[in-house]
Amino acid sequence: MVLSQGSAKHPESRFTKLLVVIASYGIASDRYLHRLIDEYKSMPYVVDIVVCSNIKKPVPDSVELVVGMPSKDPWSLPFAHKRILVERANQYDLFIYSEDDTLATQESIEAFLRVSKMLHPDEIAGFLRYEQCLDGTKRYCDVHGHFHWDPTSVVRRSDHLFAFFTNEHSAFYILTREQLQRAIESGGYLVGPHRGKYDLACTAATDPYTQCGFRKLVCISHLHEFLLHHLPDKYVDTRFGIPEHMFEIQIHAMLNLSPNDAMQQPLIPVETRLRDAWYSKDHYEPAQIAVVDKIPKATKSVLSVGCGSGETERFLAGRGSQVTALCLDPIIASCAQSSGVKTLWGEPERLFRQLSNCSFECVLFSNVLHLARDPMRMLSEFCAMLVPGGTCVIVSPNLHKLRSIIGRLRGGEEFVSIGEYEQSGTNDIRVDKFRQLLSYVGIDEIRIAPVVPERKQKASRWTLGLFDSILGDEFVVVGRKALSPVMRHDEEAFRASTVVL
Repeated sequence: MVLSQGSAKHPESRFTKLLVVIASYGIASDRYLHRLIDEYKSMPYVVDIVVCSNIKKPVPDSVELVVGMPSKDPWSLPFAHKRILVERANQYDLFIYSEDDTLATQESIEAFLRVSKMLHPDEIAGFLRYEQCLDGTKRYCDVHGHFHWDPTSVVRRSDHLFAFFTNEHSAFYILTREQLQRAIESGGYLVGPHRGKYDLACTAATDPYTQCGFRKLVCISHLHEFLLHHLPDKYVDTRFGIPEHMFEIQIHAMLNLSPNDAMQQPLIPVETRLRDAWYSKDHYEPAQIAVVDKIPKATKSVLSVGCGSGETERFLAGRGSQVTALCLDPIIASCAQSSGVKTLWGEPERLFRQLSNCSFECVLFSNVLHLARDPMRMLSEFCAMLVPGGTCVIVSPNLHKLRSIIGRLRGGEEFVSIGEYEQSGTNDIRVDKFRQLLSYVGIDEIRIAPVVPERKQKASRWTLGLFDSILGDEFVVVGRKALSPVMRHDEEAFRASTVVL
C-alpha cells in the first residue's frame, strides 16, 4: 500500500530552537542513546540535549547530563524530564521527550510542525513505533493486546486524515511552547511519579494526553512521516506488535471508512477500567487451536461472537466451515475480511436484528461475555440461533484465579472491583454459574475446563489438578443445544434467583 509521498519543508522551522530530554537508565542502551544524540545534533535547528540518568555516564561535551531519580522506584526515571521542561518552558519553541532507544528524524519534526497547524488547540500530533524485521518488513510494536484504532475518531483536516490509536504510549512526544504551557496550567503535568492507565514508565510519557486535556491524533494519510524506529528490534519475535501487512490492512480500512460504519457503536466495551486494563479484550488473539478442537470437524456454519483480527476464524474457515464473525469494530474486521471470513459489526441489538432469521451449527463466544453490559441477553439471543444439537463454545478469562483471590483477601483496591461492572467494566461470570446460565438458554451436556498456562503446569501436577479452577488463566465451556425445546423459567425470576451478573 502506498501512502503519501514526502512533504514540503517549512523554511521557518529551520530557525526552531529545540530542547530534547532523553531518559536513559543504566548503560544497556547507550549505543542507541549516542545514535539519538548524533541524529538530533545533525538537524538544522538550535538543539539542546539533556540526558536524565540514574548514574554518571559519558556523554558528548555539548550534552547536559542530569543524574538522579524522582523516587526510589527505578521505573520512575522517565518522570525526571518534566521538571526540566517546565523550568525551561520559555526558552525554546519545541520540546521533545524520548526514551533512549526511540529514533526521531528531521522528517518527524518537520511533519509535526506541518500538521500542528491543522489541528485543534486540544489535539497533539502523535507517533507510532515500529521495529525492523530481518526480511526488511516492519513490525508495529505499539499495536498489541486491547489497543486498537477508534473508528469514531477518524477526522479530515485539510487534505490530511487523522485517527486516535488507544495506545498513547510511543516512548516519545513533541510539544510546542503553547502546548507545554497549556499542559502545565492544567495541573496534570508537573506531578510526582505515579501509574495510571499505563505502568510507571509509560505514564510519564502519556500524561500530556491522559491528564492534561489533550488528545493524541496520528496522521494516517501520511503515516510514514509519523513512524519512529524502536532501535533494539527486540519484540520482532514476540506477541508484542503486529506484522506490516496486518497493520496496512487496518490503515487502508480507515482511509476508506464510510461515515455510517465510523459511527457504529462497538460490539462491547473492549477495555476494562482495572489496573493495566486487566481482562480487556485482546484484538490480536492467536488461533485458539485447543478451542477449535472442541468444535466438531463436520460443523458447516459457525457464528463467532467477539472476533478481533480473525486468526481462529481463519483457521475454522480453512477447515471447511462457513464462518460469520461478529467483529469488535469495522477496522479490526478488515483483517478477518482479508481471509474471506464474512464479517458484521455494530452493537448487539443491531446484530440481533440482522441475524434474526439465521441459524448456525456452532456459536463461539471468545472472551466477550464478561465485558458485555448484559451478558445474559447476549448469550440468550445468540444461542437461540443454534440448531438443535448445535455446539456452544465459550472462552472466558478466570476472574477468580489465585492472584485475584489473594489480592481481595489483602484488600487490594485494584482487585476488589473485579466483577463489579459499573466500577471495573467486568461482570462476575463465575464458573459455578455457567451450568445454570446455559441450562436456561437450552444448552445441555455442559463441560467446563480450566486452561492452566505452562508456567503453572507443575503446580497443577503437584496438586493432582484439584486447584486448576484457581490456577487457570481462563476456562473453556462446551455445551450442546438440546434436541427438544425446554421449558424456560420467567426471565426476571431466573435473574433474581440464580444468576447475578
